[in-house]
Amino acid sequence: MFRPFIRNFADIMNYTLNIRGQLVDLSKPQVMGILNATPDSFYANSRTPSEEAAAARARQIVAEGGTMIDVGAYSTRPGASEVSEEEEMERLRKVLPAVRREQPTTIISVDTFRPNVARMAVEELGADIVNDVSEGSTEMFRMVARLGVPYILMSVQPDLRSTLLAFATKVQQLCDYGQKDIILDPGFGFGKTVDENYKLMSELEAFQVMELPLLVGISRKSMIWKHLGCTPDDALNGTTMLNTIALMKGASILRVHDVKAAVECTMLYDKLRIKN
Repeated sequence: MFRPFIRNFADIMNYTLNIRGQLVDLSKPQVMGILNATPDSFYANSRTPSEEAAAARARQIVAEGGTMIDVGAYSTRPGASEVSEEEEMERLRKVLPAVRREQPTTIISVDTFRPNVARMAVEELGADIVNDVSEGSTEMFRMVARLGVPYILMSVQPDLRSTLLAFATKVQQLCDYGQKDIILDPGFGFGKTVDENYKLMSELEAFQVMELPLLVGISRKSMIWKHLGCTPDDALNGTTMLNTIALMKGASILRVHDVKAAVECTMLYDKLRIKN
């Protein structure tokens, strides 16, 4: 039996996020630009380890239409060097204040799996969201609930069933600690083979059962360039194609390197959502 993958355009989830007392409407998909305060992220053009480079990248993200900036100081690419908590903090202290000065009203997310780094980034450096790629921990759940900021919970499970089960358990734990705003990230590229990534993408609309906003981050990842036989430098077209599918299957936030291309995806997607 034919099952269309495109969700009903009229059936839009009206999610909001509380960012320091201001409600952000996610009924229109948002674009989160990647800013890597690292010397070894897998996509070389995304590396901005200096204060000046980070400020310039922040300007670029906003100029191209991005509404969120995700700042990371620990590369999660396969084979990346281990970074101590102190080094991660030092990198963030170098670039995050420059990003905040450059874009005082833009939403800033800190990409970290360490509770103490999350605390420092929020309390000392003005981060608005914690983006955790580790599938969470009790210590992190307690920390983000205490900080009172939105939390991105990512999965490292290989398939839809295990991902939904893990999300259900961890969302309940977060709620038990008093966490209010939770964003789900299926974790493309984490704990999954190339085929498993595509299977999960084909089933992405199933995450609507969680009734929480969905972030999709597939920008220039190996699931694209390995399948196409190219490199991360040549993976923009594939990224744009999968971002479009993600939007049509319910994504509220696209996390990307190429902000302008992703913003254009959201604009054309909005044009298709014709009101009856």
